[in-house]
Parts: sequence; C-alpha cells; structure tokens
Amino acid sequence: MNLSLTAVGTDGLDAIRNHPRGAVLGFDFDGTLAPIVDDPEAARAHPRAAATLARLAPLVGSLVIVTGRPAATAVEYGGFEGIDGLVVLGQYGLERWESGTMTVPEPPPGVAEARAKLPDVLAAAGAPDGTFVEDKGQALAVHTRRTAEPEVALERLRGIMNALAERTGLVVEPGRLVLELRPPGMDKGIAFRSFIDSLGDGPPSAVLFAGDDLGDLTAFDTIDALRAEGIPGLKLCSGSTEVTILAERADLVVDGPQGIVEFLENLLP
Repeated sequence: MNLSLTAVGTDGLDAIRNHPRGAVLGFDFDGTLAPIVDDPEAARAHPRAAATLARLAPLVGSLVIVTGRPAATAVEYGGFEGIDGLVVLGQYGLERWESGTMTVPEPPPGVAEARAKLPDVLAAAGAPDGTFVEDKGQALAVHTRRTAEPEVALERLRGIMNALAERTGLVVEPGRLVLELRPPGMDKGIAFRSFIDSLGDGPPSAVLFAGDDLGDLTAFDTIDALRAEGIPGLKLCSGSTEVTILAERADLVVDGPQGIVEFLENLLP
C-alpha cells in the first residue's frame, strides 16, 4: 500500500492545487464516498461528503461521480441533490444526472432475460443462504456478503454467472463480494474518459480519480493514459482489507471514506 504520495502523484496534486479551475476530479461512490455496508440499500455517503463536494464544485473545473449504481440512487444516498457543478454517471456511464436532470436509456434485452433466469440459476448453483440480488435496472448484482462464507460463495457462483452472462450477451463485473451482470462496452474508465473528452474546453490541467474496488481499475488506467499525454494525474485509493489490488496501483492510499473526505477537505484552501 502506498501510504505516502508517489512522485507522479505529487505532480498531479500540485497541478490540481496550482490550476484548480482546469482540474477534473472523479470519484467512485460505494466504498469511496460511502462506507461499504451489508445491505446496499442502507448505504449512505459519509456525513461530510456532500458538503465537501459542494465546497469544491465552484473551485474546480469539473466534479464527476462514476458508479455502478443507478445515478438517481447515488444522488439520493449521497445527499447530492442541489450541488451545482456535480455530474453523476450511473450504471458505469449509461445514465447521467446533472442539475436535477436525468438521462436514462432503455436497458438492453439481455438484462430482462438475465433477470428472469437468475433465480433458477442461483438455485441450481446451490447459492447459500444470505445470497441476494440487487436489481439496478440496467444491471443485476449478486451479493454474497451476508453468507456464512462470503468468499467461498462468490467462487461457487462465478462460473455459472459467467455462463449466464454469455447466454444473455452481458458481462460479469467482479467487486467486493459481488458479481454484477451488466451490458458490455462500458466501464468506469471509458465513462471517465468520455466525460473528460466531452467537456470541450481543451485538455484538463490535471485529473484525479478516487476509488476502492476492482471496477475502479479502468479509471486508474484512464489516469495513466492521460499522464502519457502530458496531463498530470492523481490515483487515490480508499483503502480496505477486502481489496488490495487498487492500493497497489494508487499514488496515495487513505483510510476509507473518512480518509477520502479528509483529503478533499484539505485539497484546496
């Protein structure tokens, strides 16, 4: 884990602080701005997250949350309604919320097919007690966090979930004790890069992405690609004991959502 800032991360942080109005700051939601909880419907952002983002919004070029949740859910659970300058990209970029306006496409047919088949598939796989499905509309997430042996349950279900994804034209996105069936062609890295490219004001002065889970690796890839183009960047990890791969790729690791909020509170004067 990177407990101190890397050299390239220092360059990214300095660029954000020196030219904040050209900077793009991106964030995951669950595990980054909101603590991970057993029940996804009980998740709420850190108590100071919304106020901190509201303070930063007029100081930086753009603030964007990129999440696998529906955008409306992230806005509600985060308390983000009314934060001018904040964009929420839900369902890995398929949905967009901005200034109270929501853009939501129709879900692909494979999602409906998977929704119908999933109960029988889980039963046939012997999914243990405590396994539950979170229906996100554009995606379906199977959680094992409440089972007696969450990691064992996840591995038991991995193969049959991959098979269902192949039959329905979807892909499986692994996460922290969750396997998510979602449409192909979108991930957090693509969504983050597409958002940056859509701004139309030329390249940003600097970029930041904060995440905690495997799905955030592609956003870190985007930071690396932008660095190769000469744009300073900072990869920030909300550290946990459940996922360590992201910490190994990060420029700085902080202690969960509390650490993320504290970092942002001290980012700009």
